[in-house]
Amino acid sequence: MTSARIVVIEDDDSMRSALQRLLGAAGFIVASYPSAEDFLQQDTSSRADCLVCDQNLPAMSGLALLDALKAGGSQIALILITAFDKPGLRQLAADRGAAAYLTKPFPGTMLIAAITAAIALSGNDNVPYGQ
Repeated sequence: MTSARIVVIEDDDSMRSALQRLLGAAGFIVASYPSAEDFLQQDTSSRADCLVCDQNLPAMSGLALLDALKAGGSQIALILITAFDKPGLRQLAADRGAAAYLTKPFPGTMLIAAITAAIALSGNDNVPYGQ
């Protein structure tokens, strides 16, 4: 088994850094981007096992990114995170294929469990180091 590759897309610098540190400490290989557009320009979705993406980004939202990836044929798991939970957003995320939906603040263990479950459901055998 190899270590899972996780991409974090978060516009808040401190949150992005915290998530990167948390996931790195959990044994994941982590790349991060401040926007969905930056991520798409790098064309790294084929090299990622799971995306952790903020819903409220400056331009393209997390759900819009999910839609764009699916339209392009990507099967990558996307975990949507948000500090601005709105009625119906969780259900909308589920209906559009998000692997999980977490509202900030959330325990780090909850995110790690969501990532691990999303990767397992995708049939990928990548896990954090030491698991």
